[in-house]
Amino acid sequence: MVSRIVKSVVFTVLFITSTGALGAEPQEVYWEDLVPEGFNELDAPAVQHDGEMTQLQPNAPVVDKYDGKRVKIPGFVVPLEGTAELTTEFLLVPYFGACIHVPPPPSNQIVYVKFEEGVAIDDLYDAIWVTGTLSTAGWKGDIASVGYRLTGESVAPF
Repeated sequence: MVSRIVKSVVFTVLFITSTGALGAEPQEVYWEDLVPEGFNELDAPAVQHDGEMTQLQPNAPVVDKYDGKRVKIPGFVVPLEGTAELTTEFLLVPYFGACIHVPPPPSNQIVYVKFEEGVAIDDLYDAIWVTGTLSTAGWKGDIASVGYRLTGESVAPF
């Protein structure tokens, strides 16, 4: 009986530790961290100033070391799904207007974020921190190809 209790306690502690429930801080990741060493986005074809919104590097390589990690990334929101009060899906981009007013950045500079319950986004003009588990499984939508996915936990002002 005592052995079962000990095993149960050990399992619970391991589970809480591995899921970050003990309050472990997420790793701060910045946009330059999501670009593999040696990859130069400036090698992309030149932007055409004809109003075309085609993404120039839809298959840019990703950094595998962040796959499955709990991270915190700053950026701007491009809403995809939700209501007037809660956003359930959005693209996180490194600068305001990406994917809306200018062609999308390389796919390794866009994160598809999903919140199961939705999250309030107060002002699309303001940068935010997004915390969650990052994946290198890409995503493709009408707006752009995306190199990373993030299962959202929270947002906070940047």
